[in-house]
Amino acid sequence: MAPHQIEPDVVVPIFSKHTQQTDLPHLTNPKVQTETNGHFDHVKPFELEDHPIDETISLRVAVIGAGLSGINAGIIIPIKVPGVDLIVFDKNADVGGTWFENVYPGVRCDIPAHVYQSTFSPNTRWTEEYAQGHEIREYWQSVARKYNLYDRFQGNTKVIGAEWNGSDAKWTLQLKDLKSNTERKEYFDVVITAIGRFNAWKLPDIPGIQDYEGHLRHASNWDKSFEPTGKNVAVIGNGASGIQVVPNIQKIVKRLDHYARSPTWLAKSFAAEGQGRNLEPNYYPKETIDSFDDPANYLKFRKELEGKFFDRFGSVFKNSEKNIAAREDFTKLMAERLQKKPEILDAILPDFSPNCRRLTPGPGYLEALTEDNVNFIRTPIARFTKTGIITADGIERNVDAIICCTGANRDMHPPFSITVPKVGTLAQAWTPDTYTYLGTATPSFPNLLFIQGPNGTGNSGTVPNQVETQVTYISQLLRKVTQQRIRTFSPSKAATDDFVAYSDAFFAKTVWTENCSSWANGGRPGGRIHGHWPGSASHVNHVRKNPRWEDWEWTYRTETGNRFAYFGNGWSAKELVDGSDRTLYLRKPEEVDLRSYHEEWW
Repeated sequence: MAPHQIEPDVVVPIFSKHTQQTDLPHLTNPKVQTETNGHFDHVKPFELEDHPIDETISLRVAVIGAGLSGINAGIIIPIKVPGVDLIVFDKNADVGGTWFENVYPGVRCDIPAHVYQSTFSPNTRWTEEYAQGHEIREYWQSVARKYNLYDRFQGNTKVIGAEWNGSDAKWTLQLKDLKSNTERKEYFDVVITAIGRFNAWKLPDIPGIQDYEGHLRHASNWDKSFEPTGKNVAVIGNGASGIQVVPNIQKIVKRLDHYARSPTWLAKSFAAEGQGRNLEPNYYPKETIDSFDDPANYLKFRKELEGKFFDRFGSVFKNSEKNIAAREDFTKLMAERLQKKPEILDAILPDFSPNCRRLTPGPGYLEALTEDNVNFIRTPIARFTKTGIITADGIERNVDAIICCTGANRDMHPPFSITVPKVGTLAQAWTPDTYTYLGTATPSFPNLLFIQGPNGTGNSGTVPNQVETQVTYISQLLRKVTQQRIRTFSPSKAATDDFVAYSDAFFAKTVWTENCSSWANGGRPGGRIHGHWPGSASHVNHVRKNPRWEDWEWTYRTETGNRFAYFGNGWSAKELVDGSDRTLYLRKPEEVDLRSYHEEWW
């Protein structure tokens, strides 16, 4: 027998991890056999697949949610992943997410609009520095139209559940058409959740709430027909929405009872980006808006503004100079705003550090608390009655309307069941704590990805930038799946455990682990942190630029499971087309940038 050959019927043994490469014969085309219970099961010999290496497979992808994350996914993924068939589902009639749903008085972005927008399709003509909700909604809908997202969008469609079918390697989505009230099933290779952090508002779990006969609403379910003028109104909660609602209705209601048990820090702005927010609109002068028509001038403006949001990371560390300075600045600011009723300061000033809970600028909020028609109530609510609210001290206050600004689910669980048979539900896997690899996926839940999932968002920076980089990371993953004909993928438990261990060690150094109740810890003071990435925005962006594919577990579509089956017949597609340019790498020397040379995937 000639060197480096083997008889056709030689059995490939099951090697231990200690087998050395020098112990193995050089195989040309063996009949692959596996051992089960001492018996060998014959498997078809490996044969070349007849296709060029760069012929990609099709991939059906469902994106659940059409807010900022879903819009970006619906635009970017089809461009970066050839062959993808993508649909964006949302329970709402149109795209926009939280900006479609929230229409309460005073709803607006609490960071400047020029950094709360796409980096690749900016609006240079925002009317206000801190845009109102309707202008933000209209902007994101215009981006969706520009990139033809509506061709891939299905609104009024609620996801009831998702179940994995291992034999077909597909997800079954149970969908409900909210217009026709009918249900149907659709099947996808990959499911991506883009449902946001606060995707399911809920009324507070307070005894007697069902007995109240007045106007009862959650701020995220605002009734546009409700007119608060001249009424006695209760507002429960002092999170972001409560802090916006209170000053915007205080001037028109007869009496405002504000129930706020949690102390909170009020800041002038998020990143010292300027004069900060005011209760009244900060309109841009026409000459400023017109100056942004010059692309170079606008780019300079935006880089200077956006860069400030990357500079605030140092304030999240315990006893850091920036955090100590923030405590001093915010205390002084809050005292100035509460001069009419200085006793409120002691009630609302936290004993935990700034940034333990999310900062809120809250213009006009503290000033509203000092007005004569406002009762600032720290006493816990005991129960609702038919006509109002009774607190733990026995005092009953009757009101015409109750507005609950009590937030949404803080455990980051999707509002529908995601099930893998013999594994369980994602909610079970995330109880008592969420469990993800890089905030993007969870072991044992194949072909399931998250945008802005638990531990998926770095502190500092901007939300749009981080969504774009995470969608780009996901696009790289899906491109690998289509190019290499991968059947299933999920992160390994070992890699996920290492990420969780790193995260816990990092968070211990930050103020997020202090004794405050926040969405970052699921409302459990001192609980594990799932609302932040363990690092800065620049840190997570760096991680996403260099994927660790070795942390993932893969199966392949080929019958033999050979990872190199996608090599095909040895040809590339361009070689099979006469006249195609096979030397795209050749350019004028002055056009060559060696940093990216030979790395462009397209």
